[in-house]
Amino acid sequence: MSDTFKPELVLVHGWGAHSGVWQTILPRLQEAFNVTCIDLPGHGNSADMEENSLETWAQVVLEKAPPKAIWLGWSLGGLVAQQVVSIAAERVEKLILVASTPKFVTSNDWAEAVDEKVFSDFRAAVIADPHASLLRFIALQTRGSKTSSQDSRLLRKTLLQPEPTSAGLDNGMQLLLKTDLRECIKNINLPVLLLAGQRDTLVPESAINKITALFVNAESEIIQQAGHAPFLSHPEQFCQALTSFCLDKQQESMKETM
Repeated sequence: MSDTFKPELVLVHGWGAHSGVWQTILPRLQEAFNVTCIDLPGHGNSADMEENSLETWAQVVLEKAPPKAIWLGWSLGGLVAQQVVSIAAERVEKLILVASTPKFVTSNDWAEAVDEKVFSDFRAAVIADPHASLLRFIALQTRGSKTSSQDSRLLRKTLLQPEPTSAGLDNGMQLLLKTDLRECIKNINLPVLLLAGQRDTLVPESAINKITALFVNAESEIIQQAGHAPFLSHPEQFCQALTSFCLDKQQESMKETM
């Protein structure tokens, strides 16, 4: 496929990571897409932000993105991608959320998430010892996957050079703790795909149907025996689901307009 006809695809990583996390699937994706990988503030090669808000983070990644693209956000990156659609819908063709949700912590009307105290305690640990907390979180992300040991080794090798800044880690943790986009995403009417791991301990399988129903036009796919990083444990299945959603639907739409 010529680069001229390849759709633009933006990849936004999760908390504590950087764009190197996509290295195992990047060659596959580049066969079908023009791929732009973006580092979140305080992560990878991106500088810290003086103002810490989800909208500010979204503005930062928008400045590094093509004029219009398919956006894929993993975990915290999914929150940022949802915010991008909320403030610049004209820049987004389709939205793919990987192991992500509009609200990561529980509340009286949202049980399908992580207990707020667990997140708060982890944030305190991040402040006290960022490196140890990052290692712990890497283990948590791969827990439950059938290839958890292999995935954890790959993440440690990939993500610890360079490590995110202490401010970047804490700022991201604050966004995970306080963000609730459930009302905002009800206004998103572009095509949305939720890709999730059956054994994810951060965004449980039980939450996916409820999240999908919040969108106007969304579908979901659960990858069996995968944890919070399905693109690591099941790269072929992950890329197939992504490509099918992006390209098959695009071809169907072109046929309908002919």
